Amino acid sequence: MYPIIRKKILNPTVTQMEIEAPLVARKARPGQFIILRVDEEGERIPLTVAGTDPAEGTVKVIFQVVGATTEKLNHLEAGQALQDFAGPLGTATETEGIRKVCIVGGGVGCAIAMPVAQEFRRLGAQVTSIIGFRNKDLLILEDEFRACSDELIVMTDDGSYGRHGNVTVPLKEKLEAGEKFDRIITIGPLIMMKFVTLTAKPFGVPVTVSMNPIMIDGTGMCGGCRVTLNRNGERVTRFACVDGPDFDGYEIDFDEAMSRGRMYADFERRAYEAACNLFRGA
Repeated sequence: MYPIIRKKILNPTVTQMEIEAPLVARKARPGQFIILRVDEEGERIPLTVAGTDPAEGTVKVIFQVVGATTEKLNHLEAGQALQDFAGPLGTATETEGIRKVCIVGGGVGCAIAMPVAQEFRRLGAQVTSIIGFRNKDLLILEDEFRACSDELIVMTDDGSYGRHGNVTVPLKEKLEAGEKFDRIITIGPLIMMKFVTLTAKPFGVPVTVSMNPIMIDGTGMCGGCRVTLNRNGERVTRFACVDGPDFDGYEIDFDEAMSRGRMYADFERRAYEAACNLFRGA
């Protein structure tokens, strides 16, 4: 069992937990993830490592309540424990030779982007962070991004906080003004990452995207997390759990990834409603 040491509500749908998992805390690097189960009957879900404290032996995860399992997870409190907490899995974000980086995060994807920005700051790189949310009420991790960024730009779709618009607006402005980034790293909804990639393409800046498809075992055996790459004129299959989650944004077939991501939407909605009804009746 893996005890929950601390729990913090970041906004109405996003929660942060710190889990006691000393071995994971010692080994995990930015960009990697864990797979957990809430209880013996629970499904396995992947969550990106949002921070570690090796001295305390804790791992921070941030999740959005979107389905049955995250609903169950959100009902746990500090002092209770998770059944399983396996990791670290996946490959860490590449940092070698990158001295000037632009981190673009969207929504709860900022929980993944934040430790990456922190790692680049630790390594002495110049960090520009652009983070976007639907509105002010959904804003998370602003202080953390400000602390690890040379420049932070906050965007909201409705203009209720920061600048009005989506994350591609300031990114395009900077690229058109001649800003030379060694790499753009974007993490968030697939549609956002697609348009960040399209925005950067005319300027030839390398783009890394973090893929979070359906995932079951985390070892590459089930095939559920496959992504299709367009590489040198050929379509190539890779697995996000072992080959990723980071990929070259210019190679990703985003349309296929979005289509596959919607395959179980109805099932997930029914499972979420059942979980909500269970807790309401408790």
